[in-house]
Amino acid sequence: MGIVRKFIEHVVPGVVKPLHVLWNEVIGFLFLAFGVLLMRPVYHSYRDLDGDPANLVKLVLSAFFMLVMLFFGVHSFWKARRIARRP
Repeated sequence: MGIVRKFIEHVVPGVVKPLHVLWNEVIGFLFLAFGVLLMRPVYHSYRDLDGDPANLVKLVLSAFFMLVMLFFGVHSFWKARRIARRP
């Protein structure tokens, strides 16, 4: 029983850590991709801005959503880097 326990204590951290880093990188890529895809609707909302409150609301909401997606994408890559540097 002691040999199996020692094996698990040595192998599991070596497998889980890279998977955790990879998970954060994949999630970060998806969030960045969503943020980049939202740049076009934000631009079109800005271009169509003519004083109508509905267009202003559309611009603010789409810009906010885009910024949130970009923030979470960058944050996820920072977190993956932090995990990878941990001993």
